Amino acid sequence: MSDARGETPTIVVATGNAHKVVEIAAALGAAADSPLAGIGFDAVHELYPDFIDPVEDGATFEDNAAIKAHAAHYVSGLPSLADDSGLVVDALDGAPGIYSARYCGVEHDDAGNNEKLLRELEGVPAQRRRARFVSCLVVVGLNTIIDRPGYGYLTVTGTCEGSIGFEPQGNNGFGYDPLFLPDATPGRSMAQLTLEEKTAISHRGDALRKLLAVLHS
Repeated sequence: MSDARGETPTIVVATGNAHKVVEIAAALGAAADSPLAGIGFDAVHELYPDFIDPVEDGATFEDNAAIKAHAAHYVSGLPSLADDSGLVVDALDGAPGIYSARYCGVEHDDAGNNEKLLRELEGVPAQRRRARFVSCLVVVGLNTIIDRPGYGYLTVTGTCEGSIGFEPQGNNGFGYDPLFLPDATPGRSMAQLTLEEKTAISHRGDALRKLLAVLHS
């Protein structure tokens, strides 16, 4: 199936973040042996400027990713991919979880979210500050361009294990990166890593690698 402009087969990415589209395209379509090689990836808002983001009222990361993917698929009729991600802290019974972006009550207020996280963990010792970033990817309608059983709905979840520090460190990244200490980079926060280092260990990178493995299976 061609995209809305009648050109190459396209997967619609349910995001307004152009950098995320580039990352997804590079991970899933760049290799010559990828099942998605030659397929385009476009943000839903690029193809459909009037697209209204759906209400993400699911109970899990997969629920919210599915809501976004199905909404993009409905408006486009094309295969659609969405991710939902956040921070899960064991000592807080999984919070902030699906509410990561609006943890402090103001959506996408990174500083406020980090301040609240530190308040909630006040007095919690280092060994009990285990946490992980989680990214769930959902793809719907891929069977319209790749005729294989089960390709109507695919989902994978990636993680990046670590812990929460006691103060922000580093100026790279965004969100909870200054407080998150990945196991893979001892002594450095996610916000102290280069883009290449972060991509190699990130939760979304893990999910994308898992999705590619599913497509190769």
